[in-house]
Amino acid sequence: MTISIYEVSVPQFKKMLSNLSAILTKGESHLIHKKIDEKVLLGSRLFLDMFALTKQVQIACDQAKNGLARLAGVEAPKMDDQEASFAELQARIAKTIEFLDTLTREQLDSSADKEIKFSIGERKFEFIGDKYLITWIIPNFYFHITTAYNILRHNGVEIGKSNYLG
Repeated sequence: MTISIYEVSVPQFKKMLSNLSAILTKGESHLIHKKIDEKVLLGSRLFLDMFALTKQVQIACDQAKNGLARLAGVEAPKMDDQEASFAELQARIAKTIEFLDTLTREQLDSSADKEIKFSIGERKFEFIGDKYLITWIIPNFYFHITTAYNILRHNGVEIGKSNYLG
């Protein structure tokens, strides 16, 4: 049986981004109830050498949009990483989901053997399509979604596994 690149990515990413949106809403409600400035939670991190909540959300969105754009051979929407509020993070998530809705099964399923090359800073990466999805995009996407969840939970937002899974 062949696994569909589209099926293991687009529907799951949309679901998890929607779940992330829902837990961010709970985080924002928590701040309002506790009378805490949103910058406090947006700047929170689990450890000093980890990215803050805002960056975790940005990277989760980037993994979905940039990774699948590379596989589909299309341009990903540009996002400036300037989000400074829950509303702006929600807009980024919504824009990412809108982009995922433009991708077709044919675009993604035909990319299993596609060469993927990109750089992050000085580091250069090379993958074959299906391995790129399985060993890079999916683990990174879930890492940043989970870390955002953990930052919220660590800061007292009343969320649990059912919120994460949706």
